[in-house]
Amino acid sequence: MVCDRCKVAVRKILTEVNLDYSLVELGEVELKVEPSQKQLAQFKSAIEAEGFELIETRSARTVSQLKKSVLEWVRDEKSNRIKLSVYLADHLHKDYAALSKLFSEVEGTTIEQYCILQKIERAKELLVYDELSLTEISERLGYSSLAHLSNQFKKITGLTLKHFKQVGAKKRVPLDKV
Repeated sequence: MVCDRCKVAVRKILTEVNLDYSLVELGEVELKVEPSQKQLAQFKSAIEAEGFELIETRSARTVSQLKKSVLEWVRDEKSNRIKLSVYLADHLHKDYAALSKLFSEVEGTTIEQYCILQKIERAKELLVYDELSLTEISERLGYSSLAHLSNQFKKITGLTLKHFKQVGAKKRVPLDKV
């Protein structure tokens, strides 16, 4: 789950299959009682029909938490002033090297590359909103300079920031597809 609409959809499904929950957050559901196998199967089927997946293994859960934390880090101006490795280790209470190794094994890419993709998607979002200058976007995303953001943006999208601003939302990717 990567947005508020996702959380609403999951809450609706939980209610439909009579599962009492205490928490529905990005990538996480906390149930009040252990579900029956039938309820779990119904829930799994219903969320898969909505394009979600049920993550049950410990490593998959950790990777899901990592993705959620990276997304929070990218979106929070104060957090992204902290080095990503320190933020993740502190936030997940695990050694960054172990987190990095697990993420690479499961996802086939590095945490850093995943973070860059998230930052570029956030930059696209801010460009489409057209409320901030390019320098403000660069600062908000924790880049050392506008040139650094521009180079990464061009490398990932093939477009300059200014050209993307002209073509707008057509080139955005939903966060769950990154």
